Amino acid sequence: MEHIPYETYVQSADYVRTQLDGFAPEIGIVCGSGLSSLADTLEGNITIVKYDSIPGFVRSTVEGHKGQLVFGMLSGKRVVCMQGRFHCYEGYTAQQATFPIRVLHLIGVKVLLVTNAAGGINANYEVGDVALIADHLSIPGIAGSNALIGPNIEEFGLRFTSISDLYTPRLRRIAAKVYLTHTHLREERGFRLHEGIYGWCYGPCFESRAELRALKTLGADLAGMSTVPEAVVAKHCGMEVLAMSLVTNKCVDRREPDIIEAVRAEMAGQEQEVVIEEFPHHEEVLAAAAARTGDIQEFVRCVVREI
Repeated sequence: MEHIPYETYVQSADYVRTQLDGFAPEIGIVCGSGLSSLADTLEGNITIVKYDSIPGFVRSTVEGHKGQLVFGMLSGKRVVCMQGRFHCYEGYTAQQATFPIRVLHLIGVKVLLVTNAAGGINANYEVGDVALIADHLSIPGIAGSNALIGPNIEEFGLRFTSISDLYTPRLRRIAAKVYLTHTHLREERGFRLHEGIYGWCYGPCFESRAELRALKTLGADLAGMSTVPEAVVAKHCGMEVLAMSLVTNKCVDRREPDIIEAVRAEMAGQEQEVVIEEFPHHEEVLAAAAARTGDIQEFVRCVVREI
């Protein structure tokens, strides 16, 4: 694993500053799959900086991720939106995938709002629901894939970082209050907000039935392929973090039918139960995100206003 030195982050941040004419963002928003249109609602003097022009940035290869930083005003706050993120499953190291987060820190971002599209493991979660992330279960992290592995960069943070309060309670309280006080979102739009545990899986395969049952047993309410590395690095830099998942599919964790018993019943002429299951695919993710775009934009705008 190649170590990225502090000077590389500084070079990247210096370049971005040259494009901003003194604009200093205070809030960073990472736009997940299908949620990048939030950046299109920014106001004021809009500045766009393409990833491929920024030293140290790699290339976003996933559909629905444009690959640019968008700077502007949102609910009276100076904001930068990442339209497109990097994932380890694209072949990048955790350090490469989280490189932009440290750059955002260097240009002044104090609060990071991370969004993602996720599968709902919790049976109470429906497609279109949103869940605030209260904690995470990082199977890759436990297995040794952590963005903080390697020489510690003291300019960013401590060698050993506590993440017990990674998802800042103050910000989650703000989001909860916004949800509870905006009755039209709940009653007219059917917008439902939960708080749950996010299970980070490396990807790019959607999880197997057995993996989902394991995640459920370990306490995960959601399954996804992003967010955790970014959140960990943000915490290491001293940022406050608010993360939320849009449930874009319900996970299929039902045990695979016993083929031997099925064939035995078939040979005996017995009637068999037919179970129709729908498995996840990326087009479904994008469609579910598009259906909730307006509501999520309104919710995020209201949350940002209160931060």
